[in-house]
Amino acid sequence: MSDLFDTAARMNPQPLAAALRPATLDDIIGQEAVVAPGSILRRRIAAGRLGSIILYGPPGLGKTSIARAVGNMLGKTFRPLNATRAGVADIRRIADDARIHPTLIFVDEVQRFSATQTDDLLALCEEGLVDFIGATTGNPFHVLTPALVSRSTIIRLEPLTLGEMEQVVRRGVDHLHATDIPIVLTPDMVRLIAGRSGGDARRALTTLESLAVGHAGEEDIVITDDMIDDAYASAPINHDRSGDAHYDIVSAFIKSMRGSDPDATLYWLARLIHGGEDPRYIARRIMIHASEDIGLADNSVLQTAVAASQAVEKIGYPEAQTILAHAALHLARAPKSSSASRGLGLALKYVASQPPESVPLHLRDAHYKGAASLGHVGYQFPHDDARGWVEQIYAEGIPRGAFYQSDARGASTFEKRADEFWERVTGMPPVRR
Repeated sequence: MSDLFDTAARMNPQPLAAALRPATLDDIIGQEAVVAPGSILRRRIAAGRLGSIILYGPPGLGKTSIARAVGNMLGKTFRPLNATRAGVADIRRIADDARIHPTLIFVDEVQRFSATQTDDLLALCEEGLVDFIGATTGNPFHVLTPALVSRSTIIRLEPLTLGEMEQVVRRGVDHLHATDIPIVLTPDMVRLIAGRSGGDARRALTTLESLAVGHAGEEDIVITDDMIDDAYASAPINHDRSGDAHYDIVSAFIKSMRGSDPDATLYWLARLIHGGEDPRYIARRIMIHASEDIGLADNSVLQTAVAASQAVEKIGYPEAQTILAHAALHLARAPKSSSASRGLGLALKYVASQPPESVPLHLRDAHYKGAASLGHVGYQFPHDDARGWVEQIYAEGIPRGAFYQSDARGASTFEKRADEFWERVTGMPPVRR
């Protein structure tokens, strides 16, 4: 017997993303490494022994679609669980059903499961009573319990390429045509929707659906650029400032500056700005990089970075964007030297692992009465020498070049000029890495 709610559910049309959900892995667009013949997922399906799988990646990549497709291919009852609402009793009810009907349990946002829920679920998996697929947008090694990680196969999903996103959009258009909604998109518009959806298939289909809604029965629904702009005006930005997107993009930004690629530097900076990243955080990363990777090659870079940080504090977005770009490009275009960070790292490692060196007597504090009687004598003042340098021991057990090795290269950097100056003064060639 049906009720009012059953009738309402049947009358409400499925969202486009749900209507296009693939039935098998063969219908999945993208994720070739995950769904290709011979992949670990395919082999487990063929063996009928899925076990425990964690699908990991940003929203809209097909985690739920893959899970449902796996359930179809295994011929198992697909039982989704809500991580925030499902209790141990719900899991055990599913376990009772699984003794009769082979079952695949799917938990979206599985990181929200409590330790008790997780332990109960793992016990069912280890008994072989159910198969399990969990999905999470967070890095499993950061957000899941160690027990779940150690007992699961972790499969990472990647954002769809532009070409794959275009396939998604075209599939959506074909489905709308088949349901008597003749939406008209030029190839450029298909590409625009695909590109602006940021590798998120669900966002692309939701946008397409919003463009088509309310036009059923019309002969042709001609979409314009203004309509697409309006559809994306309030679209969410796929950038979690506490998740992998944050750390991965910041890492790419820093490595692009280190690698002296100004275009990549600007691209990743733009991604951070577009994602709403705090400009003060970006400025701090630029300051750190200024000493870590440019250092003595161009001392003015640190001045630029500090000035940019101070300016950002006073100005903020949107004007701070150009200041950040100015500083980032100075770092990207500057010659590179890691001698400061490398040398300090070697010195800290030495200090932590070796007995402390005694301060030479001639370097010890000699400003008080009685210091001479303790032997605190013999220091030679470099400024008394015409060269501004005298040869004397400053650290008894530390050989020259133990920590500092010049990164001077062909360019006339500060470090290169310093090497040449001190070689002329001391007669000793520089120690280079």
